[in-house]
Amino acid sequence: MKRVHIFVSGRVQGVCYRAETWHHARKLDVGGWVRNLRDGRVEAIFEGESGNVDSIIEWCRRGPAFAEVTDLTFYEEPYDGTFKEFTIRY
Repeated sequence: MKRVHIFVSGRVQGVCYRAETWHHARKLDVGGWVRNLRDGRVEAIFEGESGNVDSIIEWCRRGPAFAEVTDLTFYEEPYDGTFKEFTIRY
């Protein structure tokens, strides 16, 4: 099991990045949340099976069709099973 905290930069707001992240995370059975930051980045936490978390990170490097990801930074954190579902935070 794995937990990561990510920050995505580029054109990632106003392009359905949060909604598409929610869709992909749920499809992969990954828990956590995603939100927009005031500085234009997107922040998310993902928890789940290692392979599934790795898959959602790889998807986040590309994002949805109209996104332009210029940087993705992530930090592995101790897995604690906090998140049973994936949500969008506002």
